[in-house]
Amino acid sequence: MKKLLLLLVIISTLSFSQEKYYIYFKDKGIFPSNSLNKNSAVFKNAEKELTAAAIERRKSVMGENYITFEDLPIREDYLDKITSLGIKIENKLKWFNSVSAYLTDEQIKNVLNLPFIEKIEKVRSFDIPNTKVENEIQKINSVKSFTGLDYGNSFNQNNLSEIPAVHDLGFNGQNVILGILDTGFRWKNHIALKNLKIIAEKDFVQKDDITENQTGDASLQDAHGTAVLSLACGNAPGNLIGPAFGSTIILAKTENLSSETRVEEDNYAAALIWMESLGVQITTSSLGYNTFDNPAENYTFSQMNGNTTIVAKAANLAYQRGISTFTAAGNERGNSWGKIISPADAYEIIAVGAVNSSNQIASFSSPGPTSDGRIKPEIVAMGVSNYHALTGGSFGTGSGTSYATPIAAGIAALLKSTWPHLTNKQIRNIFLASGDNVSTPNNDRGYGLISAKKAVTFPNLQTINNITRLNKLFINSNGVVSPTIFVKINNNNYQSFAMNSLGSGKYYYDFNSLAANSIIEFYFTYSTTNGVNLKEPQTGGYRFVSNDLNVLTNLNENLTNEIPLHFELFQNYPNPFNPETNIKYSIPAVNNKSNFEYFVTLKVYDVLGNEIVTLVNENQKPGIYNYKFSSEKNNGNKISTGIYFYKLTVGDFSQTKKMILIK
Repeated sequence: MKKLLLLLVIISTLSFSQEKYYIYFKDKGIFPSNSLNKNSAVFKNAEKELTAAAIERRKSVMGENYITFEDLPIREDYLDKITSLGIKIENKLKWFNSVSAYLTDEQIKNVLNLPFIEKIEKVRSFDIPNTKVENEIQKINSVKSFTGLDYGNSFNQNNLSEIPAVHDLGFNGQNVILGILDTGFRWKNHIALKNLKIIAEKDFVQKDDITENQTGDASLQDAHGTAVLSLACGNAPGNLIGPAFGSTIILAKTENLSSETRVEEDNYAAALIWMESLGVQITTSSLGYNTFDNPAENYTFSQMNGNTTIVAKAANLAYQRGISTFTAAGNERGNSWGKIISPADAYEIIAVGAVNSSNQIASFSSPGPTSDGRIKPEIVAMGVSNYHALTGGSFGTGSGTSYATPIAAGIAALLKSTWPHLTNKQIRNIFLASGDNVSTPNNDRGYGLISAKKAVTFPNLQTINNITRLNKLFINSNGVVSPTIFVKINNNNYQSFAMNSLGSGKYYYDFNSLAANSIIEFYFTYSTTNGVNLKEPQTGGYRFVSNDLNVLTNLNENLTNEIPLHFELFQNYPNPFNPETNIKYSIPAVNNKSNFEYFVTLKVYDVLGNEIVTLVNENQKPGIYNYKFSSEKNNGNKISTGIYFYKLTVGDFSQTKKMILIK
């Protein structure tokens, strides 16, 4: 279904005798089941395609096994054979061991006759969310914030998410690499964009390094991307300031408006692979799709399951490699589709909805859930009458989840520049904990309006020389005096400790020796310079498990709704225990299908093999599960001090672990 985008009416009379297809290969010289030797030639060749920044980011989440089968380059002899058939390769997608190309029916037959071909699939196309650009604003009423930065007419969109409070601390996305995928970018002569730190740009439509409009592009094709770039990173005091104006930027032009109002999937996937290899840390895209010109090609809602579309699959692989990914939820609320679009359905991508300046959900903002029941969008930001750059060099306003998304991604850059050690998993967890709807997440607002101030002040963890360090930033207009942390480990009593200063409002506390799977609960107190005593959080507290770097609150215990990669039965905690303990396990998706169900049993036995209790005996979907086991609530019988075993069985997978009850 074609849409009007940016008030453009695009008329196309261009027709093709060929259509675009993916060509998938059977192998890369080795098969996916083969393990990769770090000293092998294939490992080293794959590593050469990554920058040092990309390798460092991967290691932070993947450890030393940071090269996988997906990263291996496509075999050159296969590529040579394809081109020898007179076929021009459009994009090489190594993560999918495939290439895209326009093929005739005869070429399809010839390709399928090659012994190394797995399959051929048609490339689908998708729209950017329909975004309205309103009348250009001729007069700017300057608004100067308390930070000293003059945000001009961009103040509301920044202030709603408490961005000025973080800018006031000196954080602006510095030392963070932010990637933007969109229609094109006219940045070189715009007052708000020309001085940005843009280190790489690539046009995946015309296959060059020019991302602004050029011959062959539709008029104003780069308008949408220019607006998005300015909303994330613009820097024109008195006019517009974006949250991440100090970040380092990579630009990818993936949208082709010259012949049709839609972008091809493989351009998006190829751009994401390219950015990942350059070390990008955060990506944002205001692109998505569900229906097409040919209704026979439409996706169904059942396919919005996180792993059907190429763009969702690419986003999943990018996340596994340590990238924080953001995308627009879509503007489909008021039409016949009425739901999120892809890649907003991807597993760990942060889908962004839109609210107005009064924090009310926008009438167009797409609701969730995904077809497999996950909450979407994750968070919301201002996306109604946002102030942004125009390609002509001036400024205007526009609305859409397209415009909420770069603000959220810019806040992620602020968080990463404040705490450089954070992984993408930690960033995602902190984002979901920093919304204003965290206690009652839903499929309209997700976890709520994102707050930059809440995100950077949320406590976080890092490991330094086998020591677990807890970090905390305090912001109070009256100053902060003597921060104290109160700590409870497992069933012990709370103890108080003075925190150590890192300067600029940052403090830390080191846990020198934590037993595996210990549960640590904590909260903070401090005084202000005018003598007011405060507790944070005001009610309840924070907690974490010693083998996990995610901090949770009593409101966000189940934030990490990621789809795990492996079956795993975790060690119970606490252990030894009395009177109860927690048992956790993970179930992966079959062929990445998150709606598949397994039959699961979880049972507890004594040392003689007698069954004590069955905790689980049902079908379950992929995910992470937690169950409590109590020594006093087992078929009405109390059990005595001793050693017990708990066993997880899921299909052919079975694993048993030991736990100890001490009374």
